[in-house]
Amino acid sequence: MAPERRAVLLLVTLAVAGQGLRVWAGRPEDSPGDVTVIQGGVPGAPRAHRDSAIALARPLAAGERIDLDRASAEEITRLPRIGLSLARTIVADRVAHGPFGSLAGLDRVPGIGPGLLAAIQDHTTFSGTPRMDLSPPAGAFPSGGTSSGSDRAVGERPPLDLNSATAAELERLPHIGAHLAGVIVAFRDKYGRFPVVDSLTRVPGIGPATVNRLRGLVRAE
Repeated sequence: MAPERRAVLLLVTLAVAGQGLRVWAGRPEDSPGDVTVIQGGVPGAPRAHRDSAIALARPLAAGERIDLDRASAEEITRLPRIGLSLARTIVADRVAHGPFGSLAGLDRVPGIGPGLLAAIQDHTTFSGTPRMDLSPPAGAFPSGGTSSGSDRAVGERPPLDLNSATAAELERLPHIGAHLAGVIVAFRDKYGRFPVVDSLTRVPGIGPATVNRLRGLVRAE
C-alpha cells in the first residue's frame, strides 16, 4: 500500500474513532478540541473565597442578629458602622478578657462609643457570661473623693446611691442586668465605697458610655 494511501486511511480511522467517543460521552455536538468547563469550586479555591466573602458582606435580614460572644471578625463586619479592623479588635478583646454578655460589656472595647452601641443594639445578641474579674485596678479608689455636682439629678425619683443600693435595685437601671449588678456590689464590697459616679468605670464590664447613660440616675455618697 502506498504511503499516501496509508496516511489517508489513518486520518479517516482517527476521525471515526473521535466521533465514536463523542457519541459515547453523550456530547455528539461538540467539536474536536472543545474544552469543557467544570462548574462549582473546590473549597479553598479563589472562587470559593470570593463566594464566602460575598455571603458575609450581605446586609442583615430583618430580625437577624449577630452573636458578639461567638461571631468571627468577618461576621461582625456585617453590623452597621463596623469595619474589619474594629471587628478584629472586638474579637481580640473577647479572646483576652472573655465574653461581653451585653452591650454594657462591649463598651469596654476601644473604639466603641455610645453612637455605635445605639447603631448596633437592635442587631446584636450575647450568649456568653462575662468573667467576674475583681482583681484591683491601678488606683482603684482614691481616698477623700467627693461626688461631683453632675452626679446628682433633678427629677421626681431621687438618684440611686451606688454605695448603698442592693443588686436588685441596681439591676433596674438601664443597661445594667442581673450579672453586672452583682459585679458592682461584689466590687464595692471588696474595694470600698465609690467616691464618684465615674469610679464605676473601674468595675469590669462598665465603660464610659455606660456611665454617661447612668448620669442623673445614680449618685455616690
